[in-house]
Amino acid sequence: MLIVRHARQSEIRLLAAIGLRAWEQAIAALADAAKMRRLAEQAFDTFLARHWHTVQLVEEGGRVRGWVAREDLDGTISDLWIEPEAQGRGFGSFLLAHIEKRIVADGFDTASARTHAQNASAIAFFQRSGYRVNWLSTAYSQKLDRDVQFIGLSKPLISDSIDAFPQNKFQEV
Repeated sequence: MLIVRHARQSEIRLLAAIGLRAWEQAIAALADAAKMRRLAEQAFDTFLARHWHTVQLVEEGGRVRGWVAREDLDGTISDLWIEPEAQGRGFGSFLLAHIEKRIVADGFDTASARTHAQNASAIAFFQRSGYRVNWLSTAYSQKLDRDVQFIGLSKPLISDSIDAFPQNKFQEV
């Protein structure tokens, strides 16, 4: 059974390691991850030290498989990282469905996310989940230490679609 729960402050290093491994895979076509690893590791550590309380994670058999965050506790999903060897097994979809429910419960009617424009797997993941591309821009990426094209995606969240989430497949703690 999958469990979705709040992260604990003591899990910051674990979550940073998962995020870093997923980030390395996501930027493989964009940049030399080895050259930027230290900067990226520092960015994950800093983000999680400041925002661990906004993180929800998914566990399978007591093992953390990925995490999602809403840095500003609004309708924007700031991070969604799945352990590379666990990708394609539904963990991201479970987390996304969970965070969408939280977004609606917090009074927001739209969920949004962004990723670099060359992250084809993340864009496809969000599009399969009903998100649509609504902007493209260039911005400075702290993790990459350079300007990168980003793509913004959004999805209207209506109460009828929230009832369709696979609640019986994960347990909220």
